[in-house]
Amino acid sequence: MLTIIANASVLDKQGNLEKKHILLENGIIKSLVDGQMDLADIQQEASEIVDAAGKLVTPGFIDMHVHLREPGYEHKETIESGSRSAAKGGFTTIACMPNTRPITDNPDVIKLILEKASEAGLVKVLPYAAITKNELGRELTDFAALKEAGAIGFTDDGVGVQNAQMMKDAMKIAAELQMPVIAHCEDNSLVVGACVAEGEFATKHGLKGIPNESEAIHVGRDILLAEATGVHYHVCHVSTEQSVRLIRQAKEIGIRVTAEVCPHHLVLSEQDIPGLDANWKMNPPLRSKRDVEACIEGLLDGTLDMIVTDHAPHSVEEKAKGMELAPFGIVGFETAFPLLYTKFVETGLWDLSMLVQRMTADPAKVFGLNTGNLEVGSPADLTMIDLDTEKAVNPEEFLTKGRNTPFTGWKLKGWPVKTWVDGNVVWSE
Repeated sequence: MLTIIANASVLDKQGNLEKKHILLENGIIKSLVDGQMDLADIQQEASEIVDAAGKLVTPGFIDMHVHLREPGYEHKETIESGSRSAAKGGFTTIACMPNTRPITDNPDVIKLILEKASEAGLVKVLPYAAITKNELGRELTDFAALKEAGAIGFTDDGVGVQNAQMMKDAMKIAAELQMPVIAHCEDNSLVVGACVAEGEFATKHGLKGIPNESEAIHVGRDILLAEATGVHYHVCHVSTEQSVRLIRQAKEIGIRVTAEVCPHHLVLSEQDIPGLDANWKMNPPLRSKRDVEACIEGLLDGTLDMIVTDHAPHSVEEKAKGMELAPFGIVGFETAFPLLYTKFVETGLWDLSMLVQRMTADPAKVFGLNTGNLEVGSPADLTMIDLDTEKAVNPEEFLTKGRNTPFTGWKLKGWPVKTWVDGNVVWSE
């Protein structure tokens, strides 16, 4: 079955836009033909021709940090609803965190997630497994069995591993298995009862604040443990200037550390929070403008390797409990690219190629995935994007079950309009 995506704008190796006809066959990219060439010779062979004139076509986005909630929290999200939302946002590969119920700490849960993803038949779902049983930080899981079942790495995301010896032991085993350890960095002793960042907003509203050092202490500790064990250590959702600084220094001396950042930590600071609406409550919290600037600089210079969404859906009822009692987290799949395109590329602050690379080729390279590029022989995982049409963010139109976003009403450009996985259309506007 031959599909032709005709007249597509694609980014070349130098980051310039050029017109190409993209031929897809048997789930892979068969060829990239000069866009000036007449398609008459091959049109009769095609079972489908998609006219991409005026649209950008990129490798499918890769999100290495998402919460699909299933099993256990299907009222918030299911693997199918989350995958559908991801596809609408232009994502073709997503990696789901283990803080489900039951926790993804045994091979049976890994197998269940993979089966549900296969049944949904939408995007590629890669499961992480927990570092410790029930994410309690007391006993390590069976890393070898979890790897064999299909886990792609180990993390207790949602909580930090508080015990340094436990983390060092985990890193040693992961290194022997050539698997990454992915860390939610947070010292619990500094954050009990806190719901927003320590700073002006917390002071104004009489709330206990989460200090920057609660994240950076774990980042620093784990970098030293990674140096000692040789593991691939990956830092989740970096949000502070101190963390960026520590990761940059670690990379400079050759420690095997990589890191990610979320759109909301690049676009928003605590000064943007309008009031006690829990749709602005996430963990890590929105920090100071200085922290935002450090994260942007870290992304631009490669200290932070990739962009992830930390897509974290909750029910309307849960978020209605207010800033102190509501759960942490916002949804991210369907707004990620438009937010960053509008805020940074449309305004001339970033190159389009840098943004696309941080959402495709870079996460693929860090985690050894065989996707994330637009090359002959690669999987036909692609996203087609309308860079010109402006639309307002409307949570009622989301395909995720979550409506918890601080971006309601924001007018954005750069909306994905069609997504292919292995050459099959999994979402189309």
